[in-house]
Amino acid sequence: MSGHSSRDWLCRVGRSAAISGSISAGATANAAEIRRHAAELAAVTPDVIVPHGTAPVGWLLQATRSTPIVFVAVSDPIGFGFVASLARPGGNATGFMSYEFSIGVKWLELLKQIAPSLARVAVLRDPTQGSGSNFFAVIQAVAPLLRVEAVPVNTPNADEIERALAAFAQPPNGGLIVTGGPASRLHRDLIVALAARHKLPAVYFERSFVAAGGLISYGTDYVEQYRQAAGYVDRILKGEKPADLPVQTPVKYETVLNTKTAKALGLNVPPTVLARADEVIE
Repeated sequence: MSGHSSRDWLCRVGRSAAISGSISAGATANAAEIRRHAAELAAVTPDVIVPHGTAPVGWLLQATRSTPIVFVAVSDPIGFGFVASLARPGGNATGFMSYEFSIGVKWLELLKQIAPSLARVAVLRDPTQGSGSNFFAVIQAVAPLLRVEAVPVNTPNADEIERALAAFAQPPNGGLIVTGGPASRLHRDLIVALAARHKLPAVYFERSFVAAGGLISYGTDYVEQYRQAAGYVDRILKGEKPADLPVQTPVKYETVLNTKTAKALGLNVPPTVLARADEVIE
């Protein structure tokens, strides 16, 4: 949500638990502020900290190796060094992953269903996140089976995104997959606008892009993840250790479709896609 400071990522709620607030596009890009608030939060030694997303977890683990951390929406906790393994985290952090890399297959399949003429797909990935390369590798591996060419596009800044998508959209039958990361969230409105301008059917990793005018998303149900995180907080407050609580992959995904955007792109949404949508925005 716009208008929130980076403190929304790391706000203290009472003494027993610190719980992250809403995702702010500006906050995700401001590493210095996230680092400062993480240090401030660790200094008050709450009983549990619940951060949302990868960046806050990294700074919190630099600030404390004793306060229990239950994270939500982290893409690759092993790759970032937050935990030793999913089954046995081994430190003071555990929690819930935002998705498995295999979700990239679902993104491509969904895009091909809604745009059958798709022949090329640009995969937007955040160069600051190693998960972007992993997602592209999964999508690239399955693309030939669907007769689609996958093209990687990094998202370092707005100008590069505009240039890359303008060039990609020159030949017909292109589409877009937007993977997760701070840069994707920061440039959300620009990405949605460019997809509309260049008539690119696009699938996104979370609902907020579709609410902003994007075509369709398939991603983790974060409300469900916070319910699960509350259970972990309860167990920790009763004496269990994060080191012994396994990191969990998502158990519930949601599909959100914007039919107004589909009409603007001249797409006839298949009944099977409509039927699987958890939410339809008109």
